[in-house]
Amino acid sequence: MNLDIKLHKKDLPDEIVFSDKIAIDCEFTGLNIERDRLCLLQISSGKNDAHIIQFDKENYNAPNLKKTLGNKKISKLFHFARADLLFIKKYLGVDIQNVNCTKIMSKIARSYSDRHGLKDLIKEFIGIDVSKQLQSSDFGGELSEKQLKYCAQDVIYLHEIYDSLKKILERENRIEIYEKTIKFINTRVDLDFASFKDDIWSH
Repeated sequence: MNLDIKLHKKDLPDEIVFSDKIAIDCEFTGLNIERDRLCLLQISSGKNDAHIIQFDKENYNAPNLKKTLGNKKISKLFHFARADLLFIKKYLGVDIQNVNCTKIMSKIARSYSDRHGLKDLIKEFIGIDVSKQLQSSDFGGELSEKQLKYCAQDVIYLHEIYDSLKKILERENRIEIYEKTIKFINTRVDLDFASFKDDIWSH
């Protein structure tokens, strides 16, 4: 598969405009919102393309990107949206609407499995066994070709995975409960932002 990977510094170029559905993923220096920072944000239109925005850690002013993320008419696909939305909220100041999350979809649709990582979904629905070896690499500095390819594979398959999971949800009459669940995602992010990490529904 030939991938169209483009690296952009600080922001999306003016000429790039997306249609009604995009896949998004982020890379951080770690998962602690108090300590770690947002390094990269990847976007794919679903056509084997990946636009990778590398941020300036001193300045997260990215008006073109923020306009795209804030556009409520564009559906945004994530895998584990909870983490990405949290870092986007802190560093870019955007509360993203019109969100879908393939990890949540998988947990509701694929009750036949306890494996809901992106690697597992790519293997089942795309038929490719991707390597996650670079997941823990340093995304805060200069990026290697292997790192760029890794970042791209985290978004280029999400459209197809979303379509496959949606079919299962509809077939098993679980689409309504998923839609109700995903509406809670921004509140879950707000709870994380306020340091409520535990399951608030537990006893």
